[in-house]
Amino acid sequence: MVRDASAPGSQESVYEREIISTGVKGLDDVLSGGLTARRLYLVEGVPGSGKTTLAMQFLMAFARRGEPVLYVTLSETDEELRAVAQSHGWNFTGINIHELMPSEQDLEPELQNTMYHPSEIELAETTRRILRQVEELKPVCVVFDSLSELRLLAGNALRYRRQILALKQFFATRACTVLLLDDMTASDRDLQVQSIAHGVIVLEQLNPEYGSERRRLRVAKMRGVSFRGGYHDYVIRRGGIDVFPRLVAAEHRHISERTMLPSGVPELDHLLGGGIELGTSTLIVGAAGTGKSTLAAQFASAAAARGERAAMFIFDEGPETLLSRCRQLNVPLPQCVEQGSITLQQIDPAELTPGEFTHTIRQAVEQNGAKVIVIDSLNGYLNAMPAERHLTIQLHELLMYLGQQGVATILISAHQGLIGSAMTSPVDASYLADAVILMRYFETRGEVRQAISIVKKRGGEHERTIREFRTSGGRIHVGEALREFRGILTGVPVLDTMGVPPARPPS
Repeated sequence: MVRDASAPGSQESVYEREIISTGVKGLDDVLSGGLTARRLYLVEGVPGSGKTTLAMQFLMAFARRGEPVLYVTLSETDEELRAVAQSHGWNFTGINIHELMPSEQDLEPELQNTMYHPSEIELAETTRRILRQVEELKPVCVVFDSLSELRLLAGNALRYRRQILALKQFFATRACTVLLLDDMTASDRDLQVQSIAHGVIVLEQLNPEYGSERRRLRVAKMRGVSFRGGYHDYVIRRGGIDVFPRLVAAEHRHISERTMLPSGVPELDHLLGGGIELGTSTLIVGAAGTGKSTLAAQFASAAAARGERAAMFIFDEGPETLLSRCRQLNVPLPQCVEQGSITLQQIDPAELTPGEFTHTIRQAVEQNGAKVIVIDSLNGYLNAMPAERHLTIQLHELLMYLGQQGVATILISAHQGLIGSAMTSPVDASYLADAVILMRYFETRGEVRQAISIVKKRGGEHERTIREFRTSGGRIHVGEALREFRGILTGVPVLDTMGVPPARPPS
C-alpha cells in the first residue's frame, strides 16, 4: 500500500493506493511500481505487438498468489491461448478462460433473427454471459480480448461507449481490476475508450528495412500516478515480455571520486597527463586500422590488472580477432577474459534495440561492478538506432549515467576514409566526451605511418604534441614528438628542420 497526496498537509487529499504488479519487472519500473488496483486499463497495439502475452503475464502474477482471475476471449479459442502459454513455458493453472466465440449453431439460417438488428441481440447476449461468469467466479482481475469484437457488436459509437461505461461501473462495484485489449484494427478508431480508462498503455511494432522487428511501448495516460514518459524498448522472447525502461541519468545522481586510470604504457600516460579518469568518457577517433581497439583493450587490461572489472561491447569485429591481435602484442586481454575480470560481448546491431543495449551496460555496471566500459564502435551503435537524430540524445544520457557511477567509458569512432583532411565521422560525439584521442595515418618517405595526439581533455593537463604510434615487436610503442614534420594531420606532412632541437645522444 502506498499513500499518495495531491496536496501535502491536506487530510482530505490523502488516499490509499494499492499497487499491483503487471508481471513485467521493467513495466513496473516505468509505472512507479505497478498499476493501481480496482481500475480499468486499456492496452492498445497492432496485431503481433504482444498484447495477449502482456495480459497473460498480468493474470499469472495474480494466479501465483492463488487469487481468481478471468480471461474473456472474443477472438481466440481456449486451445489457442493455452498453446501460446505452452510456447513460453508457462503454467496456466489457476487462470479461467471464458470463450465467447460464435458456435456452429449460430450459423444455421433458421436460427437467424430477422426482427431485430443482429448487433442488438448479440451484444446483449454477450454482455449477459460475461456478467454471469463474473458473478460465479468473483475474480480480482479480468482481461477482455479484444475490444474490436465488442465494437463490431455494438454497431455504432454511442452504443459502444455506453457499453464500456456500463462495464466500468459494474466492475468498480466488485473491486475488480480490468484490462481491455484493443488491436487497433478499426478504420474509424477514436479516443473514446482512452478517455474512459484509468490508464492507457500503447504497444508499437516497428519494421526496419533490415533486421528483425523492433517493439516499443509508452504510457499514454495514467491518472494520479507519476510514470516515466517517452518510449521504452521491449522484446518478446520465450518466457514473456522484457521491458527496458528508458534511461534517465538524473535518477542516478551522486558524486564519485575521480581516480586516475593509467594505461600501463608510460609514454601514452605521459601524453595523457597520467591517464584517463574514472567517471569520465574518452573518445578514441581515427581511421580503420590505426589501433583504436588495441588501445581500448590496453586500458581495459590495465584496469583488470589492478583488480577492477571491465566490460567490452564490440560491434565491428569478432571477439577471436581482437583476442588474437592482443596475444601478438602481449596485451593481457585473453587472460583477463578467461579469469572473468573482463567480459567481452559481441553485439549484432541488426538484432539489437538501443534500450536493450543500454540495459545490458547497466547490468554490467550495477550487477558485475564494471569500472571500465568500452563501446567499439559508435559506428555500430549508430546502426542499431532507428534514426541518427536519436543517437546523440541517448548517448548523452548513457555517458551522464556512467559518469555518475564512477565508470570510465571509452568510445571508439571510425573515420570514413584513410588519409587526408577530408575524413569525416558518421556522428560527432567529440563534444560529449571528456577526452579525445586522435589517431591518424600520415605518409612520409614512401612509408605509411601512424600518429597519436590528445586534442581534448577536460579538467586536467595533457601533452599537446603529436607522437608516432606503432604496434610491432610484440608491444605498443608511443614514440617521441614528431617535431621535424608539420602538417601531419593533413596526412601528407612536410619535413621541417628549421628550429628543430638537436637529437638527443643515444643512451
